[in-house]
Amino acid sequence: MKRNIRLIALDMDGTLLNSDHQVSEKNRQAIKRAKDQGIHVVLSTGRSLSRCRDIADSLGRSSYIITINGGEIYDKDYQLVERNELARDEVRRLWELKEEHGLYFWSSTVEGIFNTHNPFDRELDEYTWLKFGFDIEDEEVRQVILNEVNNNEALEVTNSSPTNIEINPTGVNKAAALMKVCEHLNLSMEEIMAVGDSMNDIAMIHEAGFGVAMDNAQDKVKEEADWVTLSNNEDGVAHAINKVLDEQ
Repeated sequence: MKRNIRLIALDMDGTLLNSDHQVSEKNRQAIKRAKDQGIHVVLSTGRSLSRCRDIADSLGRSSYIITINGGEIYDKDYQLVERNELARDEVRRLWELKEEHGLYFWSSTVEGIFNTHNPFDRELDEYTWLKFGFDIEDEEVRQVILNEVNNNEALEVTNSSPTNIEINPTGVNKAAALMKVCEHLNLSMEEIMAVGDSMNDIAMIHEAGFGVAMDNAQDKVKEEADWVTLSNNEDGVAHAINKVLDEQ
């Protein structure tokens, strides 16, 4: 099938990165091949900029980078294009849930990254919040938390692994961020290939012209995808990129 892909959006963990959290040489070569053909390759990750910039730099300059599930968008010079804050009232309730159930938490704020092992040194209201998350091994407890946060219309709830819960403001997701990037680049979503493995990738996989799930992806992600590539330990990103380039 002939396609006209002009932008490739790549999730990082479980997708671009293998189990050793490295970008394989085949993936690097495929990304370079795409860029050499004038195709934008955009990282679209749940990570903050500080936790993905080195990898972005190693892949060569990109037009944009989407971080924190769309919580922040940066341009090619790492200048902030857009930021979407999580309301402090919502964070206070999430913190109460963490305390009530003794949960492991992690978070992204403008002031830094904090978690159970790297706790806050100020009051919650003194931070500018972007994302809040839990990692919960106990399925029953995880379901209790999911029931509450999913019923809150102010929250966008996804995950990046089967045991965690990622929380952004409603409407903030990778698909929405990609739509904004498309506006800047004068592209349509039909011209995008989006590749991912987790629930925080479903929106962009659904909205992209060609949505690709990794072989190691969660089942719901595979169901939403147009095609399933190889796993993240088998150069699945390279396999997907080369497939698209060969068909154009």
